[in-house]
Amino acid sequence: MWRDPAEHPGLAGDDGPLHLLSCQPATRLHSQYDHGAVSRESKIAGREPIRIHPGDAAARGIGNGDVVRVFNRRGAFLAGAVLTEGIRPGVLQIATGAWYDPVDPDTDGSLDAHGNPNMVTPDTGTSDLAQGCSAQSALVEVERFTGPLPPIRAFQPPRFVDRP
Repeated sequence: MWRDPAEHPGLAGDDGPLHLLSCQPATRLHSQYDHGAVSRESKIAGREPIRIHPGDAAARGIGNGDVVRVFNRRGAFLAGAVLTEGIRPGVLQIATGAWYDPVDPDTDGSLDAHGNPNMVTPDTGTSDLAQGCSAQSALVEVERFTGPLPPIRAFQPPRFVDRP
């Protein structure tokens, strides 16, 4: 039985007009080796590349190679814009597996500096039975990021806190 996803293109809502697709990465296996040279060389300003149709980018003042903020009511992440006619207008595409790198690790929902699409996808299964990933069903908005770029700290060891 077909069931419409909770979020899909054409659905009116507060999350944004763009449909985010998150595919498997070509430069690593899921998130494994995100710290490796091949994965790092694919990044733009240290962030995961996101593909955007030139018309969508122009409407938002985004240029090729700009760092962008992708967001909805669930959260936000930074990514590097790759403008391409190879993606349909109204659709963004980013690979999964960029290591989570919150700008403020002490704050839930902090902006992710590195390009992890899990920040904006629903945390619900496809059905009560299957509980499959709902990653292809996220609506978002994108804008050119104009603030100071936060450093990428995803590959540094975590800080440890002494607990009483």
